[in-house]
Amino acid sequence: MEALDRVVKPKTKRAKRFLEKREPKLTENTKNAILIKGGNANLTVTEVLKDIEFFSKKSDCSLFLFGSHNKKRPNNLIIGRMFDYHVLDMIELGIEKFVSLKDIKNSKCPEGTKPMLIFAGDTFDLNEEYRRLKSLLIDFFRGPTVPSVRLAGLEYVLHFTAMDGKIYMRSYKVLLKKSGCKIPRIELEDMGPSLDLVMRRTHLASEDLYKLSLKQPKALKPKKKKNISHDIFGTSYGRIHMQKQDLSKLQTRKMKGLKRKPIAKMTEEGEGISPKKSKSV
Repeated sequence: MEALDRVVKPKTKRAKRFLEKREPKLTENTKNAILIKGGNANLTVTEVLKDIEFFSKKSDCSLFLFGSHNKKRPNNLIIGRMFDYHVLDMIELGIEKFVSLKDIKNSKCPEGTKPMLIFAGDTFDLNEEYRRLKSLLIDFFRGPTVPSVRLAGLEYVLHFTAMDGKIYMRSYKVLLKKSGCKIPRIELEDMGPSLDLVMRRTHLASEDLYKLSLKQPKALKPKKKKNISHDIFGTSYGRIHMQKQDLSKLQTRKMKGLKRKPIAKMTEEGEGISPKKSKSV
């Protein structure tokens, strides 16, 4: 018996709207995360999930974070993401040190603040597993895409450092101080949470699948403009095509040395004849 693929049409407007939201889009929705607490998660893992949830929201989840604890893998976090409703990347991290939001008594930034992400360490660029982890963390904490940000809105920094086989996560509140000029003086104040992590197991997508997940629709690709090029620093250069110019009609500065002489006068001077008449003796 052959199985035929049938297209099920929605019977209600609500079902139609639900299916339309799940269809592929040129500009995808903002990625949201779901945080899952394992049945045997201890207090440390629970507090980590609570603090990270402070900067995350649960809905339409293409990102996930699972926390657990056991004798073999204590204080365990699994961070991952989905592509086309399948697991794309999963990375297991162990918590070695944790300082929560409530343990740091400084002021906090408002919930939902878009952070500035900073990654320090060559390992994030040289090692494939750390490179995927960097991409995953950017997906997890980047927040919604916005056309512009005002200066006062840049008040939260997430700093990740890869060094000696560990990942150090620190969060700071940006303080704008008076500097005596238009540009304020910047100070960073520890806000929490603070995490010392170590990478354990990884489950990464193949290179082909990873490239497929990064593929952009043709409609979103910028059209190539003629006579415009860019250098390695992103500077744009344009080439202008103009008609041939008559340089004899070019307006120059009026200087005595550049003043044109009459043609008749130039001819006489060329033949050695003085334009003035000589006086007779």
